[in-house]
Amino acid sequence: MNSRRNFLQKLVASAIAFPLIPADAYTLNEKKEDPAWDGPPLRVAIMGLGSYGTRVAEAMRDCKRARLTGVISGTPAKITNWQSKYNIPAANCYNYENFDRIKDNHDIDAVYVITPNALHHDQVIRVAKAGKHVICEKPMAVNAKEGQEMVDACKKANVKLLVGYRMHFEPKTLEIIRMRKEGELGKIGFFQGLSGFTIGDPTQWRLNKALSGGGAMMDIGIYSINGARYMVGEEPVWVTAQETKTNPEKFKPGVDETIQFQLGFPSGAVASCLSTYSMNNLDRFFLDGEKGWAELWPATGYGPIKGRTNKGELTQPHMTHQTVQMDEMAAIIQEGKQPVVPVDGDEAVRDLKIIDAIYEAVRTGKKVELK
Repeated sequence: MNSRRNFLQKLVASAIAFPLIPADAYTLNEKKEDPAWDGPPLRVAIMGLGSYGTRVAEAMRDCKRARLTGVISGTPAKITNWQSKYNIPAANCYNYENFDRIKDNHDIDAVYVITPNALHHDQVIRVAKAGKHVICEKPMAVNAKEGQEMVDACKKANVKLLVGYRMHFEPKTLEIIRMRKEGELGKIGFFQGLSGFTIGDPTQWRLNKALSGGGAMMDIGIYSINGARYMVGEEPVWVTAQETKTNPEKFKPGVDETIQFQLGFPSGAVASCLSTYSMNNLDRFFLDGEKGWAELWPATGYGPIKGRTNKGELTQPHMTHQTVQMDEMAAIIQEGKQPVVPVDGDEAVRDLKIIDAIYEAVRTGKKVELK
């Protein structure tokens, strides 16, 4: 986390440009492609070389349709390390001041933005203006207004904007969605989503409103928001919410510690959810219908996900989420494949509108209607 803070400090202070040196001394990983896919891989640069960026890079070693070909970071030492570890050509390495130059780099098709939430807006728009497709971590922005601006910028630039909703490709999750769609659970009446953990280092960017846009809701809470939507299969029409703060020293104004929130859907179904940074063992989805029920616990962790329904245990095999996500996103970008649950910018804006409404409900103590 210290390295992330150092990077942020350098970003604010405008770090010295990382020099670009000829790439003729470097070669990309030679990788055997999936026999079922005879096209070129999606060539991806990762922006933000922190812990999750590293997780994605490691997962991409097993991708069949996507390949890591570039990096963008504010820390030269990280770039040097990744060059060696992943055989990244020096010509494909950029910092936060010069990454607009990717416009002229034909070895990069897309950029995966994995930086603090508040930086996504400007970085995504810059990538779009450079003519590259964008994958952005969630939440896509700190509010719906910024999110819509990102969607509009990508549409204007004629590039795709996808968001890192890895659970949309998770087999047990998709099985429950299938059961609900085919009527096996009957009319849905209730969803419960619990998302939380006890956060550590109080100086990290996730507890800095200027960088995170909030607190637990802008990190772990979005899983229950998004999960409620794809599990119930409807868009909510109202929100109520209540905030609890037990440690105001750690959780400053504007940084939520715990929020309980409720969603109402057009069919009459309701959702009761909790987002927190102060309790462990909270990663559970429960869906109840007239004919049956389904549960995931853990529901959104890196896996393996465990699930059961009124018909018994779910046995779909575990696959590394980020590997599946990147291969599926390559298919979306290259072939226009349509996922069961959308992962585009419009999907992310829907979540952001709900987050905006939750914060308004906390502030006013009133039910907030959603349009």
